[in-house]
Amino acid sequence: MILTNGGRRIATATGAMLADPDSLGNLAEDAQETLFDPEYWRARGELVTVTGGRGSAWFIASGARQWVLRHFRRGGFIARLSQDGYVWTGEEGVRAFAEWRLLELLARRGLPVPRPVAARYQRTGLRYRCDLITQRIVDAEPLSAALARRALPEPVWRAVGATLARLHGAGVDHADLNAHNILLGDTVSVIDFDRGRLRAQGAWRARNLRRLRRSLAKITRDLPAGRYSDETWGWLMAGYETPAGGEAE
Repeated sequence: MILTNGGRRIATATGAMLADPDSLGNLAEDAQETLFDPEYWRARGELVTVTGGRGSAWFIASGARQWVLRHFRRGGFIARLSQDGYVWTGEEGVRAFAEWRLLELLARRGLPVPRPVAARYQRTGLRYRCDLITQRIVDAEPLSAALARRALPEPVWRAVGATLARLHGAGVDHADLNAHNILLGDTVSVIDFDRGRLRAQGAWRARNLRRLRRSLAKITRDLPAGRYSDETWGWLMAGYETPAGGEAE
């Protein structure tokens, strides 16, 4: 077993896993790869909900254990060739491991992201499949779901903008910033950092925001008027551009 970035690397029969020992407890030794099998959790009565989206995701819940299990799946044209297989380029290139490490670093810095619990890959020749378990942000809903139910007040939009500014200020480039990956609860959080990375400040910040703006326009196209508009986007940007703890100029 090797400790790495606050976690533990455990070799398995078909690859390896990263784990946070404090989150897993005895499961790190007793269950290992079965942690990533939805049927294992279903048999324990702890598989709660299956969610949609490109990746396969399941909620796992039992007392203090509130997790999200996600199986990495490909999107776009290449998914027709392989739904969940990735080309092996070495362990550093494993997408679940890269996301685990990024989340672990961001969580230690106090940024509004889910804490990673465990990640694993299974290698077959020159291809691999991978999975990730993170802490579930309970009592929160995606921005997309909130907008489907109601119009959101200005303070919520400003809070979203301020949260994105915190992440961008820390150099976090989210590869798929959209209304499904922003969670509203007691605070605003951001999830799904597959292909995310830390970067020097640059034009990627504007690209992130443009992607989010397109997402908001798309998901609200058929919703009642007032769910999203130039005005609400202006509120979001006001929060984004206001220094932490300050007032908009």
